[in-house]
Amino acid sequence: MPHIKHYLQFSDFAADEYAYLLDRAALIKKKFKNYEKHQTLTDRTLAMIFEKASTRTRVSFEAGMYQLGGSVVHLTTGDSQLGRSEPIEDSARVISRMTDLVMIRTFGQEKIERFAQHSRVPVINGLTNEFHPCQILADIFTFIEHRGPIAGKTVAWVGDGNNMANTWLQAADLLGFSVHLSTPSGYEVDENLAFGGKTPRAGCYQVFQNPLDACKDADLVTTDVWTSMGYEAENEARRKAFADWCVDEEMMACARGDALFMHCLPAHRGEEVTAEVIDGAQSVVWDEAENRMHVQKALMEYLLLGRTA
Repeated sequence: MPHIKHYLQFSDFAADEYAYLLDRAALIKKKFKNYEKHQTLTDRTLAMIFEKASTRTRVSFEAGMYQLGGSVVHLTTGDSQLGRSEPIEDSARVISRMTDLVMIRTFGQEKIERFAQHSRVPVINGLTNEFHPCQILADIFTFIEHRGPIAGKTVAWVGDGNNMANTWLQAADLLGFSVHLSTPSGYEVDENLAFGGKTPRAGCYQVFQNPLDACKDADLVTTDVWTSMGYEAENEARRKAFADWCVDEEMMACARGDALFMHCLPAHRGEEVTAEVIDGAQSVVWDEAENRMHVQKALMEYLLLGRTA
């Protein structure tokens, strides 16, 4: 079997590949806004496998694939053999013989890695407990749209040391910006997991106990829900632990005057972010949500066709 390129975490691609993808996404978005067809994946089929449900992931991948001229097969663990104890390896062998591309949104990273090892086609991580590379790709694209290159900039991460935080660290290491991390005690980022045991670039991140300090002079302030899917049993404990990690106007005032606010959504106003911030002038969350579709179109095209003129 020839070597298949997968996208399982942000560090799977090199900086020059991201430069191409971000430029390509801008072209694809421009054509979309101008109602110009861009159907480079005609007759290709994307299989979407959801163990974790999602609005944005499903709509962005499904609409995106249709816009590229392809078709989509939507599977959940409830309506496929994946939920009836068929080995992941067997499902991978079968599904990848009938489709051209597979997107999986699941719990453990280990599951998607096992699937990819036995797939004949590219596999995309739509989200795992450990990483969320498509979201960070969209976030970086959104930052560039509004503020230009992200290299040399500072991103403040306020909240849980989760899959988003892990992926921001990988992106900072690769693309030359810095992340200021502030998480409650007991919810820190696992740096060994984020960097795969490798030593990160000097200065790519800094840890702050006080979230106000993390936001100081930041170009982007971003956060996520306090309780991610799969951790609902911890909800009350997390509410107490995260009480001081709500992104509010005081935190945004610590950042640069032109700082942006992002959130991968869905958001809980009054918990991880106030309504004044997410609905305010510095928030770009709706552009960020739409851009999932455009960067994923560029990603799917790249995985199947490589670099195109």
